[in-house]
Amino acid sequence: MTSGSATARRRSNSGWRRALAPRAAGVVYALIALVLVLTITSSALSRLRSLSSVNVSNILDQASLTGILAIFMTVVLITGNFDLSVASTAALAGTVALKLIDQYGAVIALLAALLTGVLVGLINGVLVQKVGVNAFIVTLGTLTAVRGVVQALLNGQSITATNTVFEQAETARWTLPVGVAIVAGMLLIAAGAVPTVRARRRMLTAGNVMLICGGAAFLAIGAFRPLLLNETLPVWIMIGLTVITSLVLRYTVVGRNLYAVGGNPEAARLSGINVDRSKMTAFVLNVFVAAVVCVLYAGKFNSVDPTLLTGTELTVIEAAVLGVTSLFGGSGYVAKSVVGTLILFTLSNGFNVLNIGSNYQNVVQGSVLVAAAALYTASSARGRGFIASALARRRKAEPGPAPAAGATSADQNPEDAKQMTSVPQSK
Repeated sequence: MTSGSATARRRSNSGWRRALAPRAAGVVYALIALVLVLTITSSALSRLRSLSSVNVSNILDQASLTGILAIFMTVVLITGNFDLSVASTAALAGTVALKLIDQYGAVIALLAALLTGVLVGLINGVLVQKVGVNAFIVTLGTLTAVRGVVQALLNGQSITATNTVFEQAETARWTLPVGVAIVAGMLLIAAGAVPTVRARRRMLTAGNVMLICGGAAFLAIGAFRPLLLNETLPVWIMIGLTVITSLVLRYTVVGRNLYAVGGNPEAARLSGINVDRSKMTAFVLNVFVAAVVCVLYAGKFNSVDPTLLTGTELTVIEAAVLGVTSLFGGSGYVAKSVVGTLILFTLSNGFNVLNIGSNYQNVVQGSVLVAAAALYTASSARGRGFIASALARRRKAEPGPAPAAGATSADQNPEDAKQMTSVPQSK
């Protein structure tokens, strides 16, 4: 009994350590540290408070559309593929929507935009999975080609729609009742805690930690910051998709299949999983959601131009990498990718609050990305093994201690001593 209890306790502690280790929860620690630094700095300089409800709402609104893209980019990366065309495809969908909305109405424009995204996703999926072209090459080519189509449709000029349906949808605000927020927080905490308690080994996973943290955030906001429960539609879409996608990936067969085809495609195929269908579905779903995002983005200004969302694909991938999503497939959490998005936009907002020039933003963001990747790599098992082997090689290469001053040559070389004893003595 005592031995079994001690073993269970050790396993439970090990689960907590793994779940709260820098590699598992480092992105959350980074966001907390960043917020604290910006809050202290802004208070010292008598600037706008970084944690004010208005400023936090601005950050959430600015990050919402990119966060939605990061969710489904993470799904694509989990399957072991790559999609650089997401921003260009979104721009094409937004262009199609605004060119059609005045003449055919919002419903036809929206359907045409979504079909455009699905078509590009199918092309990417077929070329990668059926033809066998590398995903990086395919999506890089699609990025260029689709951006060219956008420029051709717009003829190098921006267009503005008179129909404001999309604008009204993007700027609409919805208030979540405080009671609903508290209940949602309790449900999320239960979803993370109950499986941990009921598990045979009582192991706490990173996914459970994210659910518990999300639930605690809802409870805290409902109790202390009810103003944050009034947000724009894209923010609620981002939160809803984060929760739903996380649950699907963790608790459904579809989610387990996506992780399987990304981690080991051949083993997944031998297990009866349709690898091609799973990966193509991730491609199509990614650009389908990108089309919805760009319709909302175009609605924010009710206009589009040839440079719409240029470079956003790199921001989306950067957010996923900050969220510790593997670029080789089989590993990733959409909630962490959303937190990575919040880190990037909190940095940008902090620069504006502190009145620091935008020229330094890319330098800092790039440095943060490299530092985060280095930290995650060093804290991983493979990284720790590499560091340990490097230190062992260094110790082996160091010279040994110098011989004592009174040591003879025979003491230094046993073979020489043996030869000396074998020589007969002269009379």
